[in-house]
Amino acid sequence: MKTALLIIDVQNDYFPNGNCQLHESETALNVIKTMLKYFRDHHLPIYFVQHISAEGATFFVPDTDGVNIHQDIKPLDSEKLIIKHSPNSFHKTNLQSELEKDGIDKLVICGMMTHMCVDTTVRCAKDLGYSNILISDACSTKDLEWNGMSLPASIVQKVYFASIDGSFAKIVTGEEYLTYY
Repeated sequence: MKTALLIIDVQNDYFPNGNCQLHESETALNVIKTMLKYFRDHHLPIYFVQHISAEGATFFVPDTDGVNIHQDIKPLDSEKLIIKHSPNSFHKTNLQSELEKDGIDKLVICGMMTHMCVDTTVRCAKDLGYSNILISDACSTKDLEWNGMSLPASIVQKVYFASIDGSFAKIVTGEEYLTYY
């Protein structure tokens, strides 16, 4: 199996002073940096996904600093950047064709937001035949509200991991991946 790292939407708006700050985004970023260093050091393929919102959105607005990939993990010229406009990193993008061209069949996935773009992309990747590993501590989400109830980000994160694990991806921490894979 040929493995690639897929980093989803690690963009400035998800960090302090951004327009949609996530819970513990900086903690997730530190694990993402470790994963990125490992893949770069081992000359393994890396794909970045960047979400650019439509007009009228509150975050990831075109031509703002918030839409940019976080400066700590800027893609190198040799790494692929996929632009998307919906939660699914495969929907109306060239991600699938780029992965096929490079012979990738296994994805190590991390990024933001767990409950939206990460979840949607992981499920689609499985449907497309990819073997997925999701790095749990390299993902971040936010508090949600539903039906008058407040759902803390820590619970949202656990629920999404529980629903994905085994069926759509193997879920491990960054340390577990670097130790056992």
